[in-house]
This record gives sequence, C-alpha cells and structure tokens, in this order.
Amino acid sequence: MVLLGAGCGIPAQSEVRVDGKGSAATEAGVISRGSEPPTRTAAGSDNVAFVRNFLSAASGEPDRAYERVKAFIAPEDKSRLQDKKGSEVALNVVRLGEAVYTLNSDSTTTVTIAVQQIGMLRANGTLAPPVATETEYEFGLRSASFNGGVNDERAGLYVINPPNVLLLSDTALRQYYQDETIYFWSSDRTRLVPDQRYRPQAVPLERRVNEVVKWLVGGPSDWLSPGVVGLPDRTELINNATGGNGRWEVNLDMSGDDQNGIDQLITQLAWSLGDLPGQLELKIRNNAQPVVDLGERRDSWALYPHAASPQRFGVYDGAIHPLDFEGEPSGTVPLAPEVNRNVVSATLGLAKDRRILAAMVVTGSKNRYQLAVGTGTEQVSVLSRSGGPGYSSISRPVWLRTVDSRPSRGLVVADGQLYRFDEAARMYPVPLNLPSAAVTAVAAALDGQRVALIAGGRLYVAAVNLDGGGVSIGPPRELVTSLTNPTAVDWGREDQLVVAGSVRQPAIYEISVDGALETPLRTDLGAKVNHLTAYPTNRSVRTPSGAYMYEANGVAYRSSPSERIDPSRVRGIAPVPAGVRPSNPSAPFFLY
Repeated sequence: MVLLGAGCGIPAQSEVRVDGKGSAATEAGVISRGSEPPTRTAAGSDNVAFVRNFLSAASGEPDRAYERVKAFIAPEDKSRLQDKKGSEVALNVVRLGEAVYTLNSDSTTTVTIAVQQIGMLRANGTLAPPVATETEYEFGLRSASFNGGVNDERAGLYVINPPNVLLLSDTALRQYYQDETIYFWSSDRTRLVPDQRYRPQAVPLERRVNEVVKWLVGGPSDWLSPGVVGLPDRTELINNATGGNGRWEVNLDMSGDDQNGIDQLITQLAWSLGDLPGQLELKIRNNAQPVVDLGERRDSWALYPHAASPQRFGVYDGAIHPLDFEGEPSGTVPLAPEVNRNVVSATLGLAKDRRILAAMVVTGSKNRYQLAVGTGTEQVSVLSRSGGPGYSSISRPVWLRTVDSRPSRGLVVADGQLYRFDEAARMYPVPLNLPSAAVTAVAAALDGQRVALIAGGRLYVAAVNLDGGGVSIGPPRELVTSLTNPTAVDWGREDQLVVAGSVRQPAIYEISVDGALETPLRTDLGAKVNHLTAYPTNRSVRTPSGAYMYEANGVAYRSSPSERIDPSRVRGIAPVPAGVRPSNPSAPFFLY
C-alpha cells in the first residue's frame, strides 16, 4: 500500500513496512472529493485506513476541528491534545512518506510516519509557512473494545499517545477543501492581485459569500501584503452576508465615502466570488449602493491585459524564429533582421499600448553575455545594451506587466544577482532577504505583482511593489515541495507554478503558489532542465491550460502533446545540406 505522497527526501511511492504481524494492506484508490471526512469507525480495524482517516479528521470548519480529531483518540488520552478555539485553530499540513506499523506484545500497534511539513492552515483559509520541524510522528493504535473482553472489529480503533497538534495530510487538504482565489488591489490600485485560500467543502455554498467577505476584511496573506492594499482599517462585516436565489447582500462598516474606492471594492468582490452568478447589493453602514450584476462586472473589468492566442518562438542559430504547430497561430518575428542576431534567450511581450517589448540575452565579447532591450510599435529595430564588460551568466529576462502607459520594467538574474532593468537596458540590483544570495532564476506572474525565484537551490515566491518608479521585492516565502534542486520555474496559472527539479530523477511539477498542492507533469525527463517557459492562463481568458516548453540537454520540447521540437518546426531557416547535422532549436518561449 502506498500510504501517501512524496516529500523532500521522502519517496513518492513506498511500501508500508510491518514489524511482526500487521493489518492487511489496501490498494490506493483515486481520490474523490467529499465534504466531511470519515468517522472513527468507518475503517473498522484496518490500521492503514484508520490512520488515513485520522489524518483527515481535522478537515472542515475550524471551530469543530478538535472535536472531530478527539473522536479518534482513546478516552484516557484525550487530554493530551490541548484545545484551541476560534481564530487560534491552525492545522499542521504535512506531506506523508513511509509509514511503519509495529505490532506490540500488548496487542497495540505503534505507528511511525515520515512527514514533510508543508504549512499551517489557519482559520482564515491561508496556508502560512510551517512552524513545526518534526520529520516524523509516532503514536499508537488500540482496539476500541480492548478493555471490553471481546475484540469486536465493528468497534473500530483508537489513537493512543497522540501528537499534541492537529495534523492534516496534503491528500485530505485536496480532498476536503476547495482551493479558491480572492483578490486584493495592487499597491498603486491599478490591478487585482490573486491570493490563495482554502474553504472547507463542508461549508454550505450559501455561506460562500460570507466567507469570502470575511477573508477580504481580514486582509491579504502575509507574504503578499507588501505588494497589495487591504480594505480600510477597522472595516467590519455588519451581521452576516445574506442572500440566495441570485441576489446577495453585504453590509460593511467601512470608513470613508470615496465612491471610487467603493466601486473598486465591488469589482474586488465580483472577482473574489469566482463564477458566482446573480446580483450584489453592497451597503456601507446600511447605506445601499446601486445593485450590480456580478457577471457583468467581471465582463466589464478584465483581470489582466492578456492575448488569447499566444505565439510560439524559439532561438535557432542565434536568431529568433517562429515555431509552427498545426492548429496554433503563428506570427512573424517582431524584430528587424539587423537586431535579431547573437541571441541566447529572449522574452517578447505586448505592452498595454500594444508596443512590442523585447528583452534578450545576447553574446558579447570574450565569452560574456549582455542584456539587450528594445521597444517598437510594430517592430523593434533598435536595441540598447547593458553596460560594462558583460556577465558570465544571465537568465532569461522577464517583463513586469503593467496596465497603463508607464515605461515598462523587467527582472533578470546575472551572475547570481537579481536586477531590475528598464527600456534602456539599464540594470539596478534588487536586494533580497534570503539565506543564500545566489539567485539562479526569476519568473513574473501575469499580474506583474508577484514573482517566483530560485535561490540557493530553493523555491520562493514574493510580492512586487512598483511604487515610486522603482521595483522592490517583499520578503520571499519559501515553498516546501517534493522537488529538490529546482532549476527552472514559470507561472502556469495565476495560482500555480510550473517547476523543474528532481524527484530521484529530473522532473517537472505543477505546484500551487503556497507549495501545498502538487501535480507531476513529467517524471521521465532523463536530463536536467535548464530552460522552462509556460503560457499562463487565467479567469479573464478561457484558454486550454498546461502549455509549457522546456529545454534539457540541448534539446527543446513542448507539452500537450509532449514532443521534441525539431528543426522542421522552425520557420524561415535555410535547408540543411545533405550530410550536415542540423542545429537544435533552443530557448523556446511564448509571445502574448
């Protein structure tokens, strides 16, 4: 039986080892979502199923978490788990590894489970960084009829000597919670920025509006707060949000009568409520605002400037070329031929005013590299280059997208240091508060207010603040994942990263922005990924998700379907003479 998933140094699949006589193993099944975790007696006397259910028992509304977990604990040991109430309730979310069941001479069983600490699930739906440092937990099991003389399997089992924390497996998090996205305005109030939350499936849908409003009133996640603004201080929900049958009423005690701010709050609510249809009546201190149709508000205020049809490009013999795939749009290279030379990697983007933004790593003299940047209305014909003698290594640059006409800015890593750059290719160091200063990769979210970083062999996310014309990065949050030694990262969705690293061998995973939810995308790469790019989907533009491209061992690949990008996909190259081995396309990327 595979108890549960992989952790840092924990195998993705492992057999349960049994010392002495253990209960029969059960086959791992497909996870189905549910609202309530199983009761104590649901597993009967099956040790493995009982432990799985015990590590799901905390799922649900926080105010009853201790009650649900204590139902699994033997009466004589219930006092070992000290209750907390209300907003203090936090669940230790763990990724489970190998479990060992040891049958003892007194007919009890000792369970030892290896874990990877993922984070603390708070009552406000946020997953905070882990506090606990334990790498394994040990507790016992006994029959619920142990002292009754007759061992009745229908009585089930009890936990003895339990851990003094509420444990929740990552499998239970995926099964009994709905991951949701709420939004906060950026620090300059020009765009909405996503924030990840978890709502128990047990919460009735009619209470969803109330939960979302409470989350917004409570403010953003800690790591995101440097780049966004919350609701005005001392904002409170007056009674509960009410409604049904397509009409919802929210009453807030909120300071100020700024109508523009109230209108922005309505937009924020409309997007934070997901696809919820119907009408919203917002009241400020019992004063009703005009009723707004939620769907119409979302349609009239798109989340991001985003093209629905990305185009694929790659580098071939030092120049950017379109990549042609059947059924996909394919454009022309928006660079003049005289500047499309000596390219190593590149990022092309579209600004709010439809200008072309080009940022490229180009070869210089003496095996050094420079950053080349240019803009143009239809074609980039002039490039500015970073000054100095160049760098020994430069990562693929990324643009920080904006929703106005301000000059564009981007981020790039050069010789282990993160820099911001402008449209003139001037580079400025960006300080980071990290244990290791050796940054190797950076990726920017579509909103332009969040970045993912790889530094010192660890994966981080951080908020971006663009106030005052500069770029500052908030304290990065490390993500705990099953992948070790990450090498490349990009944003695949507004709440998901695509990350290349290792799980015993090179692999690509999709990882949630808090590190809790993982989905293997490729686990058979055979070589380290040194370049990765993804097309980020979002709720404004409904397009197929999961498109990414990467390079490993000098060969480029694409997903959906997974295949090598060979020279026949490169448009505009001269035929290769017979007997000459063609070059490989490299550094693929999307233009959108």
